[in-house]
Amino acid sequence: MLSGRRLDLLDPSPLDIEIDDIAHGLARVARWNGQTIGAHSFSVAQHCLLVEAIAGHLNPDWSDAWRLVALLHDAPEYVIGDMISPFKVVMGDAYKSVELRLLTAIHLRFGLPATTPETLARKTKDADKISAFFEATELAGFDRAEALKFFGRPQPLPPAVMDWLKPLSTEQAQDRFVARFRELGGR
Repeated sequence: MLSGRRLDLLDPSPLDIEIDDIAHGLARVARWNGQTIGAHSFSVAQHCLLVEAIAGHLNPDWSDAWRLVALLHDAPEYVIGDMISPFKVVMGDAYKSVELRLLTAIHLRFGLPATTPETLARKTKDADKISAFFEATELAGFDRAEALKFFGRPQPLPPAVMDWLKPLSTEQAQDRFVARFRELGGR
C-alpha cells in the first residue's frame, strides 16, 4: 500500500489497514467496469458514499457506527477490485472468503463488530440495491425495465442523496470518502 503497509490477503491484520489506503484504492476502482457516462468513472468510493447516504435516509435512527458500517461495506475492494456480480458467482466461496476476511479486519481496525449484525447487513444490502438501480439507469445505460428486473423498484430519493451520482475525479472521491469517514467518527 502507499502507506507502506503490507497486507496478507489470506490472513489480513487490522494493524495493516489504513483509511487513506482504503480511500485511495476505492477512488481508483471503477464501478460497472468503467462502462459509465461522464468525464470520470464512477468509483467504488462514490458508490460507498451513495450507499451510506441511502442507508441513512432509509434508517434515520442509525448511529454513526452503523452508518460507518454502510460506508465501509465494499471496503475490501480497495485491495481485490470490484468484480461484477456474475463473476463473483463464478468465483464462488473462494472470493467470498477473501472478501469476508478483509472486511472483518477492516471492521476490527476501526472499532466495529467483526461480524455485521444480520439486520444491519440486510438494510445495507437494500441500500446497495437501490444504489445499483440508480447507477444502472443514470450512469451505465440500463433502461428502466431492465434495471427493475435486476434490482427491483426503489423508492424516490431526495436530491441531496441523488447528488452522489455525479461522477467525481479520483482526488475528489478520495477526499470526500475520508471526510465522511471522519464525520462518522472513524479514526
